[in-house]
Amino acid sequence: MNITYYVHGTTTDNETDKATGWLPGELCDLGIQQSKELGELTQDKQFDAVFCSDLQRAIESAHLAFGDRYNIIQDSRLREANYGRWNGQPEEFKDDLEKFIDRPFPDGESYRDVEQRMAEFLNFLKEKYPGKHVAIVAHQAPQLALEVLCNHKTWPQAIATDWRKAKAWQPGWEYVI
Repeated sequence: MNITYYVHGTTTDNETDKATGWLPGELCDLGIQQSKELGELTQDKQFDAVFCSDLQRAIESAHLAFGDRYNIIQDSRLREANYGRWNGQPEEFKDDLEKFIDRPFPDGESYRDVEQRMAEFLNFLKEKYPGKHVAIVAHQAPQLALEVLCNHKTWPQAIATDWRKAKAWQPGWEYVI
């Protein structure tokens, strides 16, 4: 099975350096433009299914990019990490994400929790979409979990090599399971 992973468009929280977490989030004008352009950049790709997180910023991004071509399936397992008390707060805590690999964010979840729900989602895909090509529109933590689960990186490696640090966005990342 092939997965192409897309990150949601830029949000108003991204613009103000806030970590949205489990809050819905709202695409800013740039995020709307990015999502529409993603649809144009991926016109030649064919998917058997398109999934997105059930958080508003991912839903809107998926619909702007793919909604005219695909039925978008929302799945809560694709949510961003729950930052607990830090949902919607300044993202300074993201400077040291490694300490939340096994320990939950205050009143939230750990990256191992995200890994577990992504593993459940991948098992679902293997069962329902064997040999198919699936697109996902979601967030940072689920993508890091894919790096761990599909590319066999450790969590510290996934965090250290996250494209967001170098601002090396691209129109999709490929994973094979």
